[in-house]
Amino acid sequence: MGINLRGKHFLTLLDFTPQEIRYLLDLSKDFKAMKRSGTPHKYLEGKNIVLLFEKTSTRTRCSFEVAGMDLGMGVTYLDPGSSQMGKKESIADTARVLGRLYDGIEYRGYSQDLVKELADFAGVPVWNGLTDQFHPTQMLADLLTIEEKFGTLKGINFTYAGDARNNLGNSLMVACAKMGLNFTACSPKELFPADDLVAKAKKIAEETGATITLTDDVKKGTTGADVIYTDIWVSMGEPESVWETRIKLLKPYQVNSQMMANAKDTAIFMHCLPSFHDTKTTVGADIAKKFGITEMETTDEVFESKQSVVFDEAENRLHTIKAVIYATLK
Repeated sequence: MGINLRGKHFLTLLDFTPQEIRYLLDLSKDFKAMKRSGTPHKYLEGKNIVLLFEKTSTRTRCSFEVAGMDLGMGVTYLDPGSSQMGKKESIADTARVLGRLYDGIEYRGYSQDLVKELADFAGVPVWNGLTDQFHPTQMLADLLTIEEKFGTLKGINFTYAGDARNNLGNSLMVACAKMGLNFTACSPKELFPADDLVAKAKKIAEETGATITLTDDVKKGTTGADVIYTDIWVSMGEPESVWETRIKLLKPYQVNSQMMANAKDTAIFMHCLPSFHDTKTTVGADIAKKFGITEMETTDEVFESKQSVVFDEAENRLHTIKAVIYATLK
């Protein structure tokens, strides 16, 4: 019997089986091939989706908008000032209104509970474009990129270096467990993922043959890695006051040439973007002025190296998001 995800919400990969994730990855490959060959695929013509953004974005917004238009749909974008959600109108009421007007709803913001409430009341598929706890659309793009580079997912040694208890650390641990990659969180102990999520991931890993490792030892955590992945040290919405503490904690976990040398010769470097690898951003310049650090979670050398696949990841957001939309609305 084939995989059928019609009407299913996409809130976290915890809700999906490895077989369902495999279906979405294979579908993504098909859409990528069609996009690159210029083959029209307006399979959802006549449908409409709405994008709710409490956190701004480049890749998530553009990927959802282009995916929707490629599939023949109408797309409405609402920024924080363009709706009354949570202010003059409850989340439940907003969901019930939008669910009558649109065929699908994307949410990118802060609370996982909020996107779940939208899903509970909308009556149409709801897709998580990022919350403080999970970032599932990024995970599909990352998995697709790894498979493109290595030809497989199972048995890949994957190291995430940095703040391992943020949405990326959480989501990557789950994604690796689901698809049989050996996941290592290389992080200060105070930034390890939550114990309950680690327990869930280890239980999943037992079924898929993966391993879950937490270590604060950089050498141990990166030796023999096929993939080294990192993210910015201070997430959107966190106060500026945490920068000093976070820099002190995470400077030893910066992805640099020495760390990449610990990995395999064939290892790749991954980052969900944006990245502070230089001072060509206002934030990067400000941090350099305040703290004297010109490169943060990764060096410019690594970011611009042949091992870096960050722009492949960015492109794959489009193809994987398109797969999620199509699979849940077809």
